[in-house]
Amino acid sequence: MNDLPNINLKQLAAKLKQSLGVIQKQDIQIARQILGLSIDSPIQVGDDCAAIPDGDGYLLLAAEGMWHILVEEDPWFAGWCAVMVNVSDIAAMGGKAIAIVDTIWTENDAQAKPLMAGMKAASQTFNVPIVGGHTNFHSAYNALSVAILGRANQLISSFTAQPGDLLVVAIDKSGEMHPQFPFWDAATKAKPDKLQKNLNILPYLAENNLCNAGKDISMGGIIGTLLMLIEASKCGAVLNLDSIVCPNNVSLETWLLSFPSYGFLLSVTPENLAKVQQQFDDNHISCAVVGAIQQGSRLVLKSNQQSHLLWDFEAEKFILN
Repeated sequence: MNDLPNINLKQLAAKLKQSLGVIQKQDIQIARQILGLSIDSPIQVGDDCAAIPDGDGYLLLAAEGMWHILVEEDPWFAGWCAVMVNVSDIAAMGGKAIAIVDTIWTENDAQAKPLMAGMKAASQTFNVPIVGGHTNFHSAYNALSVAILGRANQLISSFTAQPGDLLVVAIDKSGEMHPQFPFWDAATKAKPDKLQKNLNILPYLAENNLCNAGKDISMGGIIGTLLMLIEASKCGAVLNLDSIVCPNNVSLETWLLSFPSYGFLLSVTPENLAKVQQQFDDNHISCAVVGAIQQGSRLVLKSNQQSHLLWDFEAEKFILN
């Protein structure tokens, strides 16, 4: 439990809403409007992957463009993360990754080498092959994006959280914070078999119907991810800040907005909680109940018998229109 006797929920809420990760998430709403994407389409837009019905399961398709500052400042890590975040997206929907393609534009091949070295290392670590893409080493700028294909037998979706579910956060806290950016790295120094085993927890939860809904914790951290989850599910939620245990020397505000290399936000019925927690406990991954899904359209922060409204989707949309 966190000791937060003097927390000012109003100030914290304002900082969270003004954070770059949360603001950038809202760009999705603009793209949806321009492209005419609807949550009522056969392939729902708002999940971590596009889930395409295929036989008795689903093909999963996703892509990530890397933050330009990370590409410039820490290109090897940017290449690693490009693979890692895509693999996490596949796992978040109950799937297993099949293959990756990349698009890399750099000013010269020297700029490309650390990006590709990071991608290669992550590809080998997660045992997901890079099978092609697009390359340009004569660009006016440096940029990287990666797309991934996976497959799931059963889905964990963002659209199926139910009032009464418990809000569960599972994060591998065995790592350390990146020295420059709000990225919690529990992967680059870990053993490949451990990382692969950890990812396999999510397909197990999906195939055994132990999880109503979920997402991987991405840019915007726990807060941005939770906003996307409950908006998609047309629910509200209470987030109990006192139940969120931060790593040593990491503030609550930073942790709420951090991008962990292994982190998932799950909506779980009370009767399935013990089975879900056991899966993560067996792999030495922190798994805690941090709130609850509720009826309505509001995300409320709670701490020390106080509460504060962070978001009301009736008044302000987040990523859906």
